[in-house]
Parts: sequence; structure tokens; C-alpha cells
Amino acid sequence: MKAEIIAVGTELLLGQIVNTNAQYLSKQLASMGIDVYYQTVVGDNMERIKETLKLSSSRADIILITGGIGPTQDDVTKDALAEFIGTSLHIDRLAMDNIERFFMDRGKEMTENNRRQALTLDGATPLANETGLAVGNAITHNGTHYIIFPGPPRELKPMFEQEAKPWLMQHVLTDELPLYSRMLKFAGIGESLLADRLNDLITTQVDPTIALYAKEGEVTVRISTKAASEGEAVERLDKLEEHIKGMVPEHMYANEDVPIEKVVVDMMADQGWTVSAAESCTGGLVMESITSIPGSATMLLGGIVCYTNQIKHKLVNVPQQLLEGDDAPGAVSPEVAEVLAEQIRMVTDSDFGLSVTGVAGPGYAERKPVGLVYIGLSERGKKTEVHELHLHGDREMIRIRATKALLYRLWLKLKAADAQ
Repeated sequence: MKAEIIAVGTELLLGQIVNTNAQYLSKQLASMGIDVYYQTVVGDNMERIKETLKLSSSRADIILITGGIGPTQDDVTKDALAEFIGTSLHIDRLAMDNIERFFMDRGKEMTENNRRQALTLDGATPLANETGLAVGNAITHNGTHYIIFPGPPRELKPMFEQEAKPWLMQHVLTDELPLYSRMLKFAGIGESLLADRLNDLITTQVDPTIALYAKEGEVTVRISTKAASEGEAVERLDKLEEHIKGMVPEHMYANEDVPIEKVVVDMMADQGWTVSAAESCTGGLVMESITSIPGSATMLLGGIVCYTNQIKHKLVNVPQQLLEGDDAPGAVSPEVAEVLAEQIRMVTDSDFGLSVTGVAGPGYAERKPVGLVYIGLSERGKKTEVHELHLHGDREMIRIRATKALLYRLWLKLKAADAQ
């Protein structure tokens, strides 16, 4: 089954809002074994919507349309689809009752244009809107299946889950095997290198299938299979997961779609370990990543953003002779990264101390190039590790990549400690 998503709304074309609906619907359809081949955005214009429907119906079996079903005169999505397939519109009584009740309960006058939100195509199945007023529609015409949703995500998502998904299962996917997927997460390796490591699996894949997706500092591998039962799918996915993990065991940190900071927080909380951080070029991003995860209060003792040499010396006890002077290695150096990690661990009495110092850009610092970063990891009773990174990208990308690299190295240490 091939699907297309049409987002209706001039505000999308103007860049005033982001089309998060397409992302949500694509993920939902993929989980049902439906391939989304196209995503289209069109303004609130009757003729252009009909032109888009004509093109979409020539190349897709399922067409999901979002937006343009509100009470105003430029909300013409239902009108356009009705004209395109040659049918009429009527007021759905249940939807109208819901609208009237909404205004009555609030003691407000209902204007006539609100009736438009109850419009339904003749022969269509109305899709109840549990969080809004505009009713959705689902209809099949000449073998093509059309589903209309409201634009606001808080209305679209429950409508898809409660109304549209069951309709698709009952009317469209009667002979389709369900798709089961699993997300494998990797860090400390780039997308191209991971793809090269998995090349033999990727080039010979049939079922299960393998797909790679890159984010800053992380790579996701989605493995998917169509199966008659969940047990059959789990058996296939388990086998492939173990194969992949065996090829890159030092990089696969999870078999669910979570960031590496979530795994780090959970591992440390489970073991009762604590951590602290001294950050320079990342400006607190390491601690922000950790504290974004529930449960981090049990393992993060604290830290400091020591951006200037003065603060590095005054608050984290970095010797002045390392920071400044003709023979000093400078703030961006393995020596300073080592001292920062050790000092923040001792000051906070944590099990692990982290540090990061480098040049995020846009220009050189200490005559050192943009992207040169040193990360330090101090563990109680162990020798401190320092790693030199050469990162690419703009200032924000370098900060994110440095943070992820440090968390990856911490994960490796936790993994090793846990195995002892």
C-alpha cells in the first residue's frame, strides 16, 4: 500500500508553523506497514487543492489530508474533495450536536459558520473529534482511500488513533500483514561508517529490513518485519538484533528509541553511582542533557560552567601555568581537560567526573582550530581518560557532538564497570 499525506494550509507555506502532522502520520503509517511515498503542502485554495488531489490519486492508494476543515470560508478541504470525487456534503447530526453542546455548556452564542465543522461527504464515515469540533471523514472512491483530519495536532493525533486507524484496519488493510519494528541506537560512530560495517546485511536484506537514520552524535537503525503474529516477529527481530550487535558491540547502547543520556542516567541510578561535570565550550549542555531525563536527581551531584580561564583557575583549581604563559598548553588542551575532570570529581565527591574544553567557533581560539575538543573522564580509583576530538559543523553542532561524545565515553566506562 502506497500513501500520500497532503497538508492544507497557507500558514505552512509561509513558514509560520511547522508541519509536525506529516512526521506523526508517517511514523504511524510505517508501523502499520503502509509506505508513505509523498508529502505535499498546498495552500487554502479550492482549485489548487483539487489539482493536488488529482495528482495524489494517480500515485497513491491512501491519501491523508490534514487541515482546512474549520469554520471559516477559507476552510475548503471537504468542499474540494467532494467536488473532486463528484459527491455532495451534508451536516452530520452527531457532530452538530457536539458543536451545539459545546457552545451551550459555555453560555456562548454559536455563529452560523460553525456548522461547517459538521460537514461530511455523502457516503463517508464521520470520524469523531474528541478534543475539538471539526469532524473528520473517511471515504473510498474508485479504489482510493481518503481520510480528512483537522489541522491542530492535539485534535489529529487522537482522531487517528481512535477513529482513522481502526477504519484503515477494517476497510483497507484486511489482507495486509502487520509491520513490527525495533529501533537500535548507536553512539560513537557515524552513519557512513556504521553503514559500511553493516553493508553485507543491508545489501542482502529481504525480511527483516534495515534502515539507518542519523541525528547529531547518534545513529538509529530501524529493523522491521511483517509477520502474522507478534511472537513470530519478535523471534526474527531478536535474531537480527543479536547479529548487528555482534558486529558493533562497542557502539550499540539500546534497542529502543532513547537518547544515550537516558541510558546513562538509568545505569547510574540503578547502581547508585554519581557524576559531576566541568564544562567550558559546551556551556552546560552536558548537564542539561542529563537533567532532561527523569531520575537524574539521584545521580547528578552538580557541576560548573567554567568558560573563562579565571573561573577555571578560581573555582576548579586549574593551575595558572597550564592556562596562560608562553609554555602553557592552554585551556584547550588534554592537560586542562584532565585537571577539570579530576577536580570536579573531588570537589563534589562524585564517582565520576566529566570535563569538556574546546573551540566551538566560529573563529580560532588560542591559535587552535574550530572543532578541536578535549573530553575528560575521571573515575574514583582509576586513571583519568582524555580523548581528543576533531568535530565538524557550526557552533551548535560542535557543542552537541562534543556532548554526545562525552556521554558515549561515559557509557563505555559504566558498561565496563557494570561488567566487573
